[in-house]
Amino acid sequence: MSKQNETLWTWQALAEIFPDQSSLAADIHGISIDSRSVNAGDLFIALAGDPGPRFSTSSQSARDGHEFVDKAIANGAAAVMLSAAYFEKAQPEYPVLVVEDTLDGLWQLGASARDRMTGTVVAITGSAGKTTARHWLEQLLIKQGSTHASTGSLNNHWGVPVSLARMPSSSRYGVFEVGTNHPGEIAPLSLLTKPHVSILLNVLPAHIGNFENLDAIRREKLTITDGLEPDGVLIVPEALNTLGTRASHIVTFGLQATADVHLIGSDKSTLVASVRGKEVSYTLNNAGEHRVLTSLAVLAAVDLMGADVAQAAADFSLLEAPSGRGNQVSIACEPNAKTASKTASKTASNIVVIDDSYNANSVSMSYAIDALASTDGARTIALLGEMLELGDTSLTTHEQVAGHAAVLNDVITFGDGFSTCPGKSGHYGTVAEFDVDAFANTLRAGDVLLVKGSNKVFWAHGFTKKLIEAIQKRFQ
Repeated sequence: MSKQNETLWTWQALAEIFPDQSSLAADIHGISIDSRSVNAGDLFIALAGDPGPRFSTSSQSARDGHEFVDKAIANGAAAVMLSAAYFEKAQPEYPVLVVEDTLDGLWQLGASARDRMTGTVVAITGSAGKTTARHWLEQLLIKQGSTHASTGSLNNHWGVPVSLARMPSSSRYGVFEVGTNHPGEIAPLSLLTKPHVSILLNVLPAHIGNFENLDAIRREKLTITDGLEPDGVLIVPEALNTLGTRASHIVTFGLQATADVHLIGSDKSTLVASVRGKEVSYTLNNAGEHRVLTSLAVLAAVDLMGADVAQAAADFSLLEAPSGRGNQVSIACEPNAKTASKTASKTASNIVVIDDSYNANSVSMSYAIDALASTDGARTIALLGEMLELGDTSLTTHEQVAGHAAVLNDVITFGDGFSTCPGKSGHYGTVAEFDVDAFANTLRAGDVLLVKGSNKVFWAHGFTKKLIEAIQKRFQ
């Protein structure tokens, strides 16, 4: 990742990309599209809140980034990218890059960043597990060479070009996450990223309400290969139908020995895998089946990107899931003990919270429920939030997940989707109706809790953090 005191873009380099500019100049140390998070030395790109008809987005806003230019400058922005229309009105007294459309300008900057980078790039997509795969791959590759990766959930028409624009030219590895919730969004992002390796983790009924059917989602996901470099490779699950891909080289991963990258054996959290004929042993914390499959895809990418797969396997034990994607927090129930730890110790004196609150679909829900149910000697409790964008399948899907969760000791449900199939201990329309402190008082040492639902149910409200704090407060 670029550092604040290092030059990311010289003004001369920017001038070659954008010939229309002010007479003032400034070298750039970072890229920002949010005035609230501007760091000193950033280039602030003033984007319109509505990207126009080219992209569908659930985050459209009537606000325009040009309204926040003064705030960005006050927060330390060294320069600003403005639309020509705004520039004529503002007559700014700070370094400016002038473009007809700032979203196009952002894409142009991202494309230039990709073109100047001579290392190896991977693009990751899938219905679930993208952020975990990207996070793991970044952490493994960074031990072997300078690595730049997208952050947070920057995987859409704004996030991918921003992530590219932030990539230092000296990067040996680039790791990018590419998402979609409507048809036609992945292909242009693949063409922008120009990966050497594309990963398609899975095809699940996420956002199926916006697609004709599951096969339409499959076809959309496969367009992650549209921008593959010559001789680029697609990594896919062994059983996936790859009809329609533009990849000429395909590497499969799976649990069966017929996959190019497959599991040989396992003993609790210790796994042995064959990575295109290379046998490696590694430790995987929280090793549910979905995480095992993700780990196999990540090892395949490490190998295909020319990194040392044996070293990566040895480093796997150091990895954790990113926040909200299945990371575990262990809370001590004894006074004066450390009240929270990121290690997932399931001792009788602890309560473990599994934070999988960032997002959910029916398959990832089932995986998470299965992993929770397999916990030995503990009371298993799930707080399940509704799954959004399921279209006509919503009622059936929620009822199936609720039935699947019946194996757990206790279930509490949230959101309209679960209104016809409430949990054992009740149902709430929103998290605002739920008394977190009262719930914390019902817990006891040894309990293992899962929090999982679509982003807007738990994650957007910081629910898991409030839950952990309530449990800590009880046992202080």
